[in-house]
Amino acid sequence: MIKTSNKCIRDDEKVQYLQYTINLLLPFIQRVCEEQSQELEIEAKIQGKSRSEIEISQIPCENERIYCDHCATSFTDLYRSCPKCSIEICLNCCKEIRNGSISPRSELKFQYVNRGYDYMHGGDPLPVSCDLRTSKGHREIFTKWSANSDGSIRCAPKEMGGCGGSVLELKRLFPNGWISDLEAKARNMLKTYCKTEQATLQKEATSSCNSMIRAAFRDGTNDNNLYCPLSSDLINEGLFLFQKHWTKGEPIIVRDVLNQGTGLSWEPMVTWRALCENVVPGISSNMLEVTAIDCLASCEVEINTRTFFKGYTQGRTYRNLWPEMLKLKDWPPSHKFEDLLPRHYDEFIRCLPFQEYSDPRAGILNLAVKLPPHVLKPDLGPKTYIAYGIKEELGRGDSVTKLHCDMSDAVNILTHTAEVTLTDEQNCVISKLKKAHIAQDEKEHCARERVDECLNEGPWKDHREQEDNKCPVDINGKIFPNDMPTISRETTETGGALWDIFRREDTDMLEAYLRKHSKEFRHTYCSPVEQVVHPIHDQSFYLTLEHKKKLKEEFGVEPWTFEQKLGEAVFIPAGCPHQVRNLKSCTKVAADFVSPENVHMCLHLTEEFRRLPKNHKAREDKLEIKKMIVYAVDHAVKELEALVRCS
Repeated sequence: MIKTSNKCIRDDEKVQYLQYTINLLLPFIQRVCEEQSQELEIEAKIQGKSRSEIEISQIPCENERIYCDHCATSFTDLYRSCPKCSIEICLNCCKEIRNGSISPRSELKFQYVNRGYDYMHGGDPLPVSCDLRTSKGHREIFTKWSANSDGSIRCAPKEMGGCGGSVLELKRLFPNGWISDLEAKARNMLKTYCKTEQATLQKEATSSCNSMIRAAFRDGTNDNNLYCPLSSDLINEGLFLFQKHWTKGEPIIVRDVLNQGTGLSWEPMVTWRALCENVVPGISSNMLEVTAIDCLASCEVEINTRTFFKGYTQGRTYRNLWPEMLKLKDWPPSHKFEDLLPRHYDEFIRCLPFQEYSDPRAGILNLAVKLPPHVLKPDLGPKTYIAYGIKEELGRGDSVTKLHCDMSDAVNILTHTAEVTLTDEQNCVISKLKKAHIAQDEKEHCARERVDECLNEGPWKDHREQEDNKCPVDINGKIFPNDMPTISRETTETGGALWDIFRREDTDMLEAYLRKHSKEFRHTYCSPVEQVVHPIHDQSFYLTLEHKKKLKEEFGVEPWTFEQKLGEAVFIPAGCPHQVRNLKSCTKVAADFVSPENVHMCLHLTEEFRRLPKNHKAREDKLEIKKMIVYAVDHAVKELEALVRCS
């Protein structure tokens, strides 16, 4: 019997979980075997031998990651390496070189220009040098790279960092035949031990009305409601309802999870003092200042820690009284949350729902914990996110996490909130500055003029008057308040954060909308978005209420929208684009995990990331999902064999 913080797992349950994991992962390890088999056939042809005669050198690789020099994807097992220089490439790139589809990995050269404080608040920009204005686009670094007629590949051209001469040699990380033997063992094990009920945990389960909330108003679909149970109800409902919704790619909200803890305070000053008490060289001694992100300029700023936390509870403003929104990301500034804040780490684990998936230490259905000790682990948290927030949507400088898509699954718990109320003077200033922002948008042709021409709508003046009067917004016959586009539950507790989570199947249309309207958005230094590499992975966009309205009108796309309340845990499936705006100052603690149900999305996103420009911030394959699949199957097979022997 193994134990998580809240639940013991019996051996018979463990057998079910292991069978379930193997059943879901088997198609993916078979795909890995097929890719490797094809490369071995090509190598046999190159050497003029049979597959059984060729010998592939095994390269020791402990506590380090080896990545493809062209696409930055990590190697699973087989890869090709130049014997003269350091160039190493993955099997996907080898395949693309042979079929002529290899694409350049250009470098992002574009930089946003700081046009000054006045410009960010709707005023005139500072003069910009000609050099900065023309610093746009990609820098192409690519010449023709093709394979020889026998399938062999020469090293990359010198322009791409290679020597251009030697033929790349096939190398391996695992012993010869280890992965193919593992696949055969897993396949045979399923046939032998899983004849009854093909390794599924999903029994017939129905969600009661009071455990569902309405989060969207899409026509012709039955997925507008989200599963939203109380944490106290999970003991009876188990994983079945979770998996019913999770396998469909639906987010899940669990209420009152903090009730499962000891009551340890998550107030930011308490965690800061606890951090200062735990002496960690190079970290604890440097906690008098923090690096925060200014949400208006989207830039880092240094600020005294006590001053930052004072602003968290009381608010901060710029000199013109516009609210100053700051946020700390990944705080404390280390991946060693467990060492720096051990009591808070344990408290977080206690509060986690569905720990079979979400536990970062021992989740039996969390593939990320199956990596052996000698393999470097991805940094999946937990991490703390502390940020200011106010209820009103400003349009510029809101405390937001911009639209993005995580490579893995995630759970996010709202552990603390503080409400900051604007003064009458601030509200007056905000109203005036919003008009200045609109005038600036019109002058730069970044907002409504182009959209009005395309859609033959009324003039922007009508929209501006509607916003100023706070009239309700009508979306396909559904009425939403203009200042708070949330479908909230009827309770006295108001939400701390507004979430918009998009369905996976709507991603293409969402991307099309963002490309079409990109000039209407502002990013770093409040400059208009001028370059779009990937509308979601760039993390340059936050869709305001007005943009969500247009998205539904033009493309029929609507996200699940809801307010996250204090003590609620939000589960976000891999591959669901999402954005968040803080309605109060918020402290959230989040952890990533990898569920077997969403491995296909992790692989899909890995493929998307490898096609990004070289210095794109989302490009690196930090998850190494194929390697994780192999080790997870190996772990499950060994565990299942041991349990069967003992039974």
